[in-house]
Amino acid sequence: MDARAAAACEWGISQLEGSHWSVEAIGSDASSRRYFRLRGSNQTFIVMDAPPNSPEISPFIDVQQRLSSASLHVPTILACEPGEGWMLLTDLGQQTFLEALQDAPSFALLDKALSALETMQTQVATQGLEVYDAAKLQREMDLFVDWFLAQHWSVTPTAAELDRWHALCAELIDVATSQTQVFCHRDFMPRNLMVSQPNPGIIDFQDACIGPVTYDLVSLYLDAFISWPRDQVDEAFERHRHRLLTQGVSVPDSANEWLMWCDAMSVQRHLKVIGIFARIAYRDHKPHYLADTPRFFDYLSDTLGRLPRLSPLAELIHAWRQRATPERA
Repeated sequence: MDARAAAACEWGISQLEGSHWSVEAIGSDASSRRYFRLRGSNQTFIVMDAPPNSPEISPFIDVQQRLSSASLHVPTILACEPGEGWMLLTDLGQQTFLEALQDAPSFALLDKALSALETMQTQVATQGLEVYDAAKLQREMDLFVDWFLAQHWSVTPTAAELDRWHALCAELIDVATSQTQVFCHRDFMPRNLMVSQPNPGIIDFQDACIGPVTYDLVSLYLDAFISWPRDQVDEAFERHRHRLLTQGVSVPDSANEWLMWCDAMSVQRHLKVIGIFARIAYRDHKPHYLADTPRFFDYLSDTLGRLPRLSPLAELIHAWRQRATPERA
């Protein structure tokens, strides 16, 4: 453990009673935040270590209060040292939904998350949150070109290809921004849900915003690390549409139009995630993230086959793949 991690954990322990605490590192390596579990004789707590004066601290506190006010299960903030980037939190559990689903695949567990999503989208206050606008949606898709295409496939698009790319992105953005805009976690996926009581425990919510009603839904079921039969995914999407209709949320009366919303939103997110994984691989020197990009190309292939208006995107990606560095195509 480095000196900063040790200092963060010592600070966390100083906020607690007793002196016999063990420390274990936990959490993802995809961000600048680090997490440590403090384990006592019959209690555990979490220390978050973000960069000093981290801009993520204030949003974390804000969104935690919004979610907690809607009776959603999120960590309680026990202590905070913003200048250091430290936070002491309650521990929601030691098994993520992803780990549980990999051990015993079951849509029943995801139904718990779907119920929490319904609450988020209908009861969580959104006033003052950042809007997931057209510019942000475009910047996210451009990560695919700037990082995956340029850095991994070593492909430079022609001017004509870039014109087609931006025209197709504009179509995706139009579908996203025309949807009902609701509270959006922005990373509502099995790895950020904890098996807990009550289920689920929700973490990693500091990037929440006001965004398209389908965004968190596709994040949950079209995940980076586990895949489901498409007919079951579509059935879950349809169940959620019915739930939102009963809550008075403005969603399409047509199941086909709703599915188009979901499909178009998923294409935007798949492009974004492929770009992010390439950026983590090349900028942050964590190449193992690229191992999960084939799953997203499979998602893209499947979904674009259901969206005739976006078939040129499949053709564009195919053309770029043909020019890619052979061992990486």
